[in-house]
Amino acid sequence: MYDDPIDIGFVITTEKQVVLSDERVGFRFGNKGAHTSRTIMLDELSVLLRVASPWAKRAEYRTLIVEDNCLGKRTTATRKLSDQRLSELYALDPGVLLFRGMRRLWQADVGGRPLLALLLATARDPLLRITAPPILRLRPGEELGRQALTDALNRGTGSRFNEAVLDKIVRNTASSWTQSGHLKGRGRKIRQSVTPTAATTAFALLLGYLSGTRGAALFETLWAQVLDAPTGELMHLAMEARRLGFLDMSQSGGVIDVAFSRLLAPDGRH
Repeated sequence: MYDDPIDIGFVITTEKQVVLSDERVGFRFGNKGAHTSRTIMLDELSVLLRVASPWAKRAEYRTLIVEDNCLGKRTTATRKLSDQRLSELYALDPGVLLFRGMRRLWQADVGGRPLLALLLATARDPLLRITAPPILRLRPGEELGRQALTDALNRGTGSRFNEAVLDKIVRNTASSWTQSGHLKGRGRKIRQSVTPTAATTAFALLLGYLSGTRGAALFETLWAQVLDAPTGELMHLAMEARRLGFLDMSQSGGVIDVAFSRLLAPDGRH
């Protein structure tokens, strides 16, 4: 388990030498994030992706949220804020590699959707990513202490938030980890294990791949640990993901090679 917030840095990745901070990849860095005011908004995301075309572009998502009010918000201001926060968390743009991969897996795995949302949100919201280590350190049945999240956030942000904002971030991030299935309960948050699937495993490996990790180390990244499964189980799920066409994987002489050409290929409709 990780004891400190993960620093995935600015690594050069992929065959075209795309920098992690490149908007086409989709990672977000810094000490700000949507969790100052929202959670991972799983219900809203689910509604949006249900009504949107699988090949919708960014402008179409904005139209669905702001003009068509597919999320049922009362005011235009709230609709615009929802569009902003959802785009911060998920990009909502097929031109962004992380969203493109998640959107395709979302269609294929209904049961894995809470984990897919959480995985993408941790890649794009630094505040949520900072809270991963104290959550993942807990054993099933252990209660989450508020102070563990507070301390992690203070370390990860340089204590930039006042107590009121920090309290809200703690509540929102705890809610997000509850929506993903890592926690249960309303007042008292109790750790429970999640169940990964072939699709969620493929996405966790994709996040590691796009952060610059290769080979067997892909099964040890923060995103792999979010899946609450030992390496052997994740390897088995990765083989299933290969069978389903989510990734390409080969093993030879103890060397593991994983690639995502099919999952990241541009859709012919764009």
